[in-house]
Amino acid sequence: MSIKSTLIIAGGLIILSLFACKKQSAPASLDLVNQTDTIASTGGTKTLSFNSNGAWRIDTTGYGWVKLSAVSGDAGDATIDISVSDTNKTGATRTKLIYMNASNGLARRINVFQPGYIFPSYNTSPVAADASGMSSTAAQLIAKLKLGVNIGNTLELNGIEPYPTASYISFLKQTGFNSVRIPCGWYLHGGNNPTAKIPQAWMDSVKQVIQWCVNNDMYVFVNIHWDGGWLENNVSLARTDSVNARQKAYWEQIATAFRGFDEHLMFASANEPGCTDDATAKVLVSYHQTFIDAVRSTGGRNAYRTLIIQGPDEFIQPGRYFPYDLTPDRLAFEFHNYSPTSFAILNADPSEGGWGNILYYWGAGNHSTIEPIRNCTGGEEADQLAYYEKIKENFIDKGIPCVMGEYSANRRSAADKLHVPKELDKHNNSVDAWYTFLTKQCLAIGAKPFMWETGGALDRNNNAVLDQRTINAVLAGGK
Repeated sequence: MSIKSTLIIAGGLIILSLFACKKQSAPASLDLVNQTDTIASTGGTKTLSFNSNGAWRIDTTGYGWVKLSAVSGDAGDATIDISVSDTNKTGATRTKLIYMNASNGLARRINVFQPGYIFPSYNTSPVAADASGMSSTAAQLIAKLKLGVNIGNTLELNGIEPYPTASYISFLKQTGFNSVRIPCGWYLHGGNNPTAKIPQAWMDSVKQVIQWCVNNDMYVFVNIHWDGGWLENNVSLARTDSVNARQKAYWEQIATAFRGFDEHLMFASANEPGCTDDATAKVLVSYHQTFIDAVRSTGGRNAYRTLIIQGPDEFIQPGRYFPYDLTPDRLAFEFHNYSPTSFAILNADPSEGGWGNILYYWGAGNHSTIEPIRNCTGGEEADQLAYYEKIKENFIDKGIPCVMGEYSANRRSAADKLHVPKELDKHNNSVDAWYTFLTKQCLAIGAKPFMWETGGALDRNNNAVLDQRTINAVLAGGK
């Protein structure tokens, strides 16, 4: 309070009037914002520091597994430790909502989450970040890729022969590919056990194939492919905890095992995970976030490694639903292109359980007049151009480089027992045109193509080209 005076002249008298002015009070403040904190499944402590210009108090009703170092205090600076001493063995994430109220009328809430303990941590030997051999951003690294090829239906499945050899990898390089995508299974190769432990022998086997690629100065990325569908078939709220737990366990092991490779090696979170709405898109992003966090946590060159994520591009994209990476400029996006499906991969007409008539003829000048029912009516040049432009606008123009991780089309022949095109020359020209056009347009937007190959075009036993037309068409698109 302050005293003010006023001098009043009245009737020749001087009167000094004294009166009090009430000091304006400071506005209410409580600088602890509403927030969310996660405590490890095995327990831990989070420390919150804040300031309030009024006394504060926390409602302590029903806390149970959450302990607080203080539940009230006076105005000024304050610190609270939020601790969980127990491992969460419920099998699901548990949550606690903490309410804080201050005497100045302000209130805050704190959400505490603890994921369920399902698998042990495999980040048992993290090392300091190592930038040696990792100087390229994701965009710079993807720019070094030219043409890519898959070693499909081999390392992701069981009992598929022949297994890749050093000479086969060299053959791929000589054929014109400088990049390799290795679809991998982990659940199907011994990781399906109570602790999600990947057998060392399998880890060493995959590592050997990576090493052969790097020895040939080829860029390579490994993923968790379909792998029995434990992730791809379970993008749902009900399975979020269990899938994230397995994703974390696997990637901590994979990243640690392959940590020594330089930027020639990239990791890819999944293969073709689906989501159909906003809710499942958020779940899928959580799977990708777990992947990113697990890889980065292992340190070394993994702190800077380029990481690739997937998902329907209408949902998973920057500005909509996309994971966050503390390492800047090291994320890429993967899309696949089998459009139009009835031309590229369909093997049955509707009466045989398919999605529509099998189509044989694609592209300008390649349509049939004899069997027009087999001509493509969509997914041709104009539609493909629009699709690639959308990928460019939604990702590449926003700083997220892209790879077309899979694309292929069925080439039919007179030897086929079913579905033999009546105009076989036009069909073969269609397949050639499709490969060349998609390869060329992918490269035109700055994305890099990886042909899906399972032994039909390239002989893994004899290191020879079996389908020269397909290889020539891909190479033509790369010129």
